Amino acid sequence: MIGAGVAGLTTAICLAEAGLRVVIRTAEPPGRTTSAVAGAIWGPHLVEDSDRVAGWCADTLGTLTGLAGQPGTGVRLAGGVMATRAADGAPDLPAELATVGGGIRPCPVADLPAGFAAGWRYTAPVVSMPVYLDYLLGRFRQAGGELRVGTVASLAEAAAGTAAPVIVNCAGTGAHDLVPDPAIIPYRGQVVVAENPGLTEFFIGEPDGEHEMVYVFPHAGRVVLGGTEVAGDWSAEPDPGTARRILRDCAAVDHRLATARVIEHRVGFRPARAQVRLEAEETVAADGSSQRLLVHNYGHGGAGVTLSWGCAREVASLVAELA
Repeated sequence: MIGAGVAGLTTAICLAEAGLRVVIRTAEPPGRTTSAVAGAIWGPHLVEDSDRVAGWCADTLGTLTGLAGQPGTGVRLAGGVMATRAADGAPDLPAELATVGGGIRPCPVADLPAGFAAGWRYTAPVVSMPVYLDYLLGRFRQAGGELRVGTVASLAEAAAGTAAPVIVNCAGTGAHDLVPDPAIIPYRGQVVVAENPGLTEFFIGEPDGEHEMVYVFPHAGRVVLGGTEVAGDWSAEPDPGTARRILRDCAAVDHRLATARVIEHRVGFRPARAQVRLEAEETVAADGSSQRLLVHNYGHGGAGVTLSWGCAREVASLVAELA
């Protein structure tokens, strides 16, 4: 297994809990992956609109809803608002959200921050990613899995270092060079993590031609503030000007954020692709002695958490069927 973000860990869990011996190789531990930077909330974003994605989304929604409130998972069901500045209608929301909490209902304009013209109020799973990644890693290890941290230069190098009959590639944006797959486009995301001044509800403000996206995802003791979405930008250094803009926009959503103490600045890269790559192929070992099954699971865009369990279960089914 290559990759220890949310896709890699979830897939590894499904394989390990099915009784397989699983070793994860990763350049960074889970807490330093792009997944750790995410807000995060269930909802498809920067991913293909297709029946298979809808199925993976629904599968994961059911699992996250079941995990919500369980101690140590970092998952909870939270209410909040998605809003737009456009006056010609509220933003689109996945129909699956109608089954969660109190469903989907219009948000009165009077309840929206200044500058926003329409919105929906709904309930969705909100995930504290540092806590959730620790939960996933613990569950993986409890199932007998092993995590090895170290640079993986290529799929060929990874294959040469193991006799495993199956290799699963969950490298995220790393697949751009690892496979290599030039179809992977990084969408740079920068966030500010601050102390939570008492917020319990999330807020998502859609971008338009004049405004960047703005989002507020509160967790216990901290709140993740964003954000950015810059295609093709590989810069991992937080930009001070961007951080100031994020803080300004989020404080306009809730004035309590104007004086919240900043804990850290973080940057991650959403692994966008025209289509999610979830497929299996057979490869031949370098010495020609045996065949390997290579299963790809990457290209989830901004929907890594949202697709994680659905994609992981499909990978496990592929391995069980073909290996």
